[in-house]
Amino acid sequence: MADVSREITQRQLRNRSGEVMRALDAGESFVVTRNGVAVGELSPVARRRFVDREVAIGAFSGSAPIDPGRFRADVDSRADQDPAPRG
Repeated sequence: MADVSREITQRQLRNRSGEVMRALDAGESFVVTRNGVAVGELSPVARRRFVDREVAIGAFSGSAPIDPGRFRADVDSRADQDPAPRG
């Protein structure tokens, strides 16, 4: 995938922030430079997508059943779940 980021200076970001925000909202990304050196990237936040309950249930309807005891044993064998405070 090609890099489609547009380069803007720190001053352009400051003076044209409204325009930059609208471009971000439209999906555009930016590389911000200071004195000709890239110092940061601005990119749109991925939008959350709502999945209808019935669609989700349908997507998992063919999945194998989960044995709660075995699932818990698998998690416990891999993760440290000590409830003692660390501080």
